[in-house]
Amino acid sequence: MWTRLELKTKAKAVLKRAYWKALVVSFILSMVSGKGSNVFRWNINEADFAKGDWRGVLDPKLLTTLISIGIAVILIVIVTSIAFSVFLGYPLTVGARRFFISLTAQDAGIGSLGYAFKSGRYLNIVKTMFYRAVLVFLWTLLLIVPGIIKSYAYSMVPYILADNPQIDYKKAIDLSNKMTMGEKLNMWVLDLSFIGWYLLGALACGIGVIFVTPYDNATKAELYVTLRRKALQNGLFSYEELMSND
Repeated sequence: MWTRLELKTKAKAVLKRAYWKALVVSFILSMVSGKGSNVFRWNINEADFAKGDWRGVLDPKLLTTLISIGIAVILIVIVTSIAFSVFLGYPLTVGARRFFISLTAQDAGIGSLGYAFKSGRYLNIVKTMFYRAVLVFLWTLLLIVPGIIKSYAYSMVPYILADNPQIDYKKAIDLSNKMTMGEKLNMWVLDLSFIGWYLLGALACGIGVIFVTPYDNATKAELYVTLRRKALQNGLFSYEELMSND
């Protein structure tokens, strides 16, 4: 049985030897998985309002045109964001997880971020991560709580892909389910334990959050390694099923 203190102690030891590299990787990971916002502003001539001339603002044809342009812009932003997340964000996420997994045993280079882009790995990683996202989305459509539960159930998929990028997408989901069986509540409590750190980081105009993420990511990597070892010991799957020949 693992404890939060045990995982965090190991994470701190890892960060002592590679904090700045972990910070860079965590920052990139936050950028590719973060959410942006778009602000649309209306530039309306104040003189028209002063004169009571509303025709230029409320003209039906003008409004129709502006609405059509607005919808088109929103659709373009949405499609671009999804494409960015799928084709760049997912591979970089797996590369970042590989970096932190490597840190649990030895030093690792920032070059691990590009791991998913190597020949024969990219498409399977994108397909598996996308399949995972669709499953979580569909479960969330049913109810919020099932969506949260399944997000924890599938949370090990990026780490599994970091260990074996060639694994079948359905097999990756199955392995993650098995690894997190009976662990979801503890994983949720582990996440809650970082809230205080993130709140402290937010007090520094949000900049401090950047320095907390390496600690969070290193701890989650320690959790994966612990769950992987436990699952192998319990015979939930074989070493060959999980690990690649790299």
